Amino acid sequence: MQKETHAKKRASHNGGHESHDPVVGGSKPRLLGVLGPGLITGASDDDPSGIATYSQAGAQFGFSISWVMLFSYPLMSAVQEISARLGRTTEHGIAGNLRDHYPNWVLQLIVLLLAIANTVNIGADLGAMGDVAQMLSGAPRFLFVVFFGVLCSTLQIFMQYSRYVAVLKWTTVALFSYFGTAIFVQVPWGEFAAGFFIPRVQWNADFFMMVTAVLGTTISPYLFFWQSSQEAEDERIKPYRHPLVKAPREAKHAFARIRLDTYVGMAFANLVAVAIIVTTAATLHARGTTDIQSSQQAAEALRPVVGNLAFAIFSLGIIGTGLLAVPVLAGSTAYAIGEARRWKVGLGRKPQEAKAFYAVVAVATLLGMILNFTPINPIKALYWTAILNGIVSVPVMATMMLVAANPKVMGKFVVTGALRVVGWIATAVMALSAAGMLAGSLWS
Repeated sequence: MQKETHAKKRASHNGGHESHDPVVGGSKPRLLGVLGPGLITGASDDDPSGIATYSQAGAQFGFSISWVMLFSYPLMSAVQEISARLGRTTEHGIAGNLRDHYPNWVLQLIVLLLAIANTVNIGADLGAMGDVAQMLSGAPRFLFVVFFGVLCSTLQIFMQYSRYVAVLKWTTVALFSYFGTAIFVQVPWGEFAAGFFIPRVQWNADFFMMVTAVLGTTISPYLFFWQSSQEAEDERIKPYRHPLVKAPREAKHAFARIRLDTYVGMAFANLVAVAIIVTTAATLHARGTTDIQSSQQAAEALRPVVGNLAFAIFSLGIIGTGLLAVPVLAGSTAYAIGEARRWKVGLGRKPQEAKAFYAVVAVATLLGMILNFTPINPIKALYWTAILNGIVSVPVMATMMLVAANPKVMGKFVVTGALRVVGWIATAVMALSAAGMLAGSLWS
């Protein structure tokens, strides 16, 4: 299947602004139409690595750690909105703006950290999907690892862009499985409310490592790069969108769409995470099972507690979320490397138009697959991937905040006010949680 022509099509009909988008067009906005980069970004946040992290959090600390999800929601929403504004305003992703306005060593360091974290994450996610598929079917694990990896790359490279985005949107439905699993669990709602609304901190290394892992899962570098690049991609594809630095009259509608898309997507992601924590806290933690190393182990541990149906639902959710997350991880890597190298980038381009870009998509996925056939155990790396993302996020977020406040980059649309304050608070929180983890490790 051929992709849409990537050539820029500029139109001035109806003022040339985003009133053509469902969020602002007509008297009854269609929510599914506006939900795009933000929804896909939020849903991909709950990948098998995230499922393993949330499962471990619920099993190890019970409801007492669920407040972290409530605390993280405004932080992750602000950071993702800033990244989306960056892409929509400039027509470039984060890497493209770093390339044009900052020293090369900053760009290369950020892209290198992102590529390493994403590759490990891809391997961990494919491994988790393979383990769960083997558990459900009995077929060899390596066949599923290869199958899922090839499937993700093939769809990403050869499927028409608009159809591929639609597939990603519908793949988010897999996350509803975790709400279904929670239905099978008897939850002491009083205990949950206390843990969710009353922050409690345990001053030890294990607690801070878990907080860093949870924050690293919810606020991950690949999510910033993906959403900013997708906003830039949509701007290039859709004829009625223009870079806001050149078409400031589009800003009002553009920012309204971005805000709705992002806040709904992040809320969806956080509610799924809460559902997983509730499920494992009310079952595994309550029964004394406190050590969960992977999403597969979480599913296996839940089977005798909640029954085969809930076990199957939980397991299939892992595969569904992996099919969404792996392309986002590989795609964000390709966007970052491609923009840094000044290649033609974009899923809206035909493969022959952006050979190097699609080669990175394929290679990133291939390297993730290969990790599953080395002494490195990518399944055990699930939790540590979240830790790595939490640490890598700090320099990425700090750099992104500086870019978003730079008039040379953003023109009159520099990020200011409450959004900027919350963005810096999120950066500081990530830095403090990583520092607390390291300090706790030294003291223990």
